Amino acid sequence: MRRRSENGSESNTFRFRIRSFLSTFSGYPCASYALTRLHTRIVAILHVSVHISAGCQKHARFQSRRFLHMSSFLYRLGRAMSRRRRTVFVTWLLILVLAITSMSALAKGTNDEFAIPGSESQSALDHLKHVFPEVSGTSAQIVVVTPDGESVDTPENREAIGRLSQRIGGYDQVALAADPFSDTVKDAVSEDGHAAIIAIQFEVAVNELKPEIKAKLESDGEQLRRSLGHGIAVHVGGSAFSNAIPSLSPTEGLGLIIALIVLLLTFGSMIAAGMPLLTAIIGVGVAVASIYAMTAWATISSTAPMLAVMLGLAVGIDYALFLISRHRDQMAQGLDVEESIARAVATAGSAVIFAGLTVVIALLGLSVAGIPFLTTMGLSAAFGVVVAVAVAETLVPALMAFAGDRLRPKAADGDSRHRSRNRFARFWVRVVTAKPLITLMAIVAALAAMAVPATQLRLALPDNGVEESGTPARSAYDAIAEHFGPGFNGPLIVTADVIQSSNPIGLVNDLADDIRDIPGVKSVPLATPNPKGDTGIIQIVPETGPSDPRTEQLVRTLRDKEAYFNDKYDTTTAVTGITAVAIDVSSKLGNALLPFGILVAGLSLVLLAMVFRSIWVPVKATVGYLLSVLAAFGATSWVFQLGHGADLIHVQRVGAIISFLPIILMGVLFGLAMDYEVFLVSRIREHYAHHGDAKAAITEGFAAASKVVVAAATIMFAVFAAFIPEGSATIKPIAFSLAVGVFVDAFVIRLTLVPAVLALLGKRAWHLPAAIDRSLPVFDAEGDGLSQELRLKDWPSPDSHESISAAGLSADDDRGVPLFENLDLHVPDGGVLVIEGAGVSGKSALLYTLSGRVTTFRGDLKVLGQTLPQHVRAVRSTVALIGCANLPGPLDAIEQALADHAGIIFLDDADAVLYPNARNRLRKLLATRTAGSSPVTYVMTCQNAGQLADILPSDGVRILSLDAESSKYRA
Repeated sequence: MRRRSENGSESNTFRFRIRSFLSTFSGYPCASYALTRLHTRIVAILHVSVHISAGCQKHARFQSRRFLHMSSFLYRLGRAMSRRRRTVFVTWLLILVLAITSMSALAKGTNDEFAIPGSESQSALDHLKHVFPEVSGTSAQIVVVTPDGESVDTPENREAIGRLSQRIGGYDQVALAADPFSDTVKDAVSEDGHAAIIAIQFEVAVNELKPEIKAKLESDGEQLRRSLGHGIAVHVGGSAFSNAIPSLSPTEGLGLIIALIVLLLTFGSMIAAGMPLLTAIIGVGVAVASIYAMTAWATISSTAPMLAVMLGLAVGIDYALFLISRHRDQMAQGLDVEESIARAVATAGSAVIFAGLTVVIALLGLSVAGIPFLTTMGLSAAFGVVVAVAVAETLVPALMAFAGDRLRPKAADGDSRHRSRNRFARFWVRVVTAKPLITLMAIVAALAAMAVPATQLRLALPDNGVEESGTPARSAYDAIAEHFGPGFNGPLIVTADVIQSSNPIGLVNDLADDIRDIPGVKSVPLATPNPKGDTGIIQIVPETGPSDPRTEQLVRTLRDKEAYFNDKYDTTTAVTGITAVAIDVSSKLGNALLPFGILVAGLSLVLLAMVFRSIWVPVKATVGYLLSVLAAFGATSWVFQLGHGADLIHVQRVGAIISFLPIILMGVLFGLAMDYEVFLVSRIREHYAHHGDAKAAITEGFAAASKVVVAAATIMFAVFAAFIPEGSATIKPIAFSLAVGVFVDAFVIRLTLVPAVLALLGKRAWHLPAAIDRSLPVFDAEGDGLSQELRLKDWPSPDSHESISAAGLSADDDRGVPLFENLDLHVPDGGVLVIEGAGVSGKSALLYTLSGRVTTFRGDLKVLGQTLPQHVRAVRSTVALIGCANLPGPLDAIEQALADHAGIIFLDDADAVLYPNARNRLRKLLATRTAGSSPVTYVMTCQNAGQLADILPSDGVRILSLDAESSKYRA
């Protein structure tokens, strides 16, 4: 066994000289004791080891660090699911049937009318619902378009359109159907004379509109077209027809086929490959059916269930992949089916819990924007992820139990595939770490260039102009934009408080005249007070479309005029309407990106610090995540806003990006990025913890984990990409950005940048300042603790009588300098271990490690039958740690520890016990350590074991020497 020099540096030499100086006073007890106390203070000031706090050497007084330990519970859960597999399978089928039944009986449909409580536009709109209900519901338009050379304003057309307007006005839920040729209606006939609009105003919101009313309007439009003759087109559209429930196309199924192929290549077994698809489909079915059932009580947008489908399929397949992959690896090592399932759920299942938790937290974080529809969307998607996690932790183990030994890999085929994949993985990691700085700079430069288009990112909510071509809503939208101008598809409304006016009609008309003179206003077709005469509305048609930045500028101009209108007319005005609400929503979402980004980045730093006990690993992971997000933003802007390659994926209209895409992308990609980071880096850290070689750990950990990360990312990419070609206008850009984000984060960041950065950092990558280390709880995300416990269950032997067992025990100080290395210890019950050394940090660090006070070590360690660091609390409660140089009466503390039935007594600086009476008492205690029914083990540190010769018993003493040249471990 090797030890590193403890007095190689100037500070250690200084400490050694102090101790040598003090040793000359050994014949003068009082002076020696006083100077020893002085030496202890000097050591504390010099911070001999960050692992050892100079202020916490009182007997058994240490701050306890909590372990967030779910692995044991998951181990029992996996075994229970295996034994009750039939019950579990039937239960999930019943849950699926119940969810589908509830959806059929309760669902009211989704609602894409966005609201933003507290904004000026939403407050004014809510006010109109009370004082002017005729204009507060959804709307529709019937657009009549004549061929070139023909006018829409003919007697026959007037009569047919007038009759239809009158008939529609009598329909249930219809507040108004405006005849475009009426004297009271303005600007309903286009300037070119080829088009006219029947404007229909409903009393209810779109999700409350009866389907039969929409069907009657479509039938009326077809009858009008036939009655007007050949060549005349009639389009029935408007917001009432833009809420079609999104449906899945065969293209989405292509993603599942690709996933199946990837799983077959990964597992080489149809049973293993089909299992993740089956469980993901069951989970998605439960989640989506439940979400639709919830529309009976909550307003849910059409994007929410589709987002749940995408995420549910992607994470559901990936989570099952992690579990089945770990299960098959363990079975290949000879474990029986039930034990392997229990261990897979405890280890890979812990990673699934961590990954799902991060995604859920990020999705719940969407509520920081304070926008109800976005909060509901986040809750719906989070529910889908929760269901996927529940399926992975319960149904997947049950199906693995059904499959039994059929999931066990064939030795020859498995070894061949493993060697082939390992060769490529090792080649790749060696290439990217050969010149890590060049790799780092190249990736950062490439992703920065990719993110440049994001600087032009413009946000807006979708309108009917992004609906699929040929749909009623899109056809009417295009006809209105062509003949009336784009502003007619997004009118604004200015409300005015006219209750104090003696002439409300005149006041409203005066306001309308002023508004007509504002740049950007095309027309003011309507200006009227409500029947009660307390509120006036002025409808404004902008010159530009709803998502045009010039329309947003017009809204700001109108709001800037509110003070002017108040001074001139003594009336309070507000700008509202669906377009104004959409602009406010986009603005608020844009403003929420920074706080949400800070929340996600901070969460990333804390969670990964908890998992990896490191500063640099979380920083590197968070920076990599931000690079992935920016690259995805840039690619999305390049295609959907700037139009490059838009035709290839059937983008209906190039323009502003859907306003809630960035915050959804940031939330979802955060969880997925942390998933890949934990799965990859935990394997690297595990190898480093056992061997201490940072460079070798990167190669071996990467080779062990990269196969599953590649498979998981490929499946995730395929599922998201499958929603791009035929996805709805809302889902398409979200799916595209997620696909790009996953690809960049998995293959560029995690599988390329991460090894390069770890190679640059070396051992520094695994450093965590002691103060932070003590304050952070430990999250065993990969279940490594339980794996180690199971591995060491019968070590060193099933009937062992050793108080301390250690193998390959190593620890470093804050600078990465080893304090002790590759230490093997076997101390029997009732034995005495003396750790001697001229330095002060190594032997004390070892003492603190053995007593459960230091947990950042490498190697295997069991104390009183408890595995460390998993059971530090149990060990700390059954041992005593006493600093002999700190206490005026260390023997009293020893006797108190014996009275408290301590199993091991650790004495730091035992050679500081100098008075003859105290040394006699200590000698007697050591001599009687095995006299009782429960023997007591002693571990003590000193400069030289010879100084304790008169105290140590004649038998059962083992001496561990730490010096500059070698280590000796002798009895």
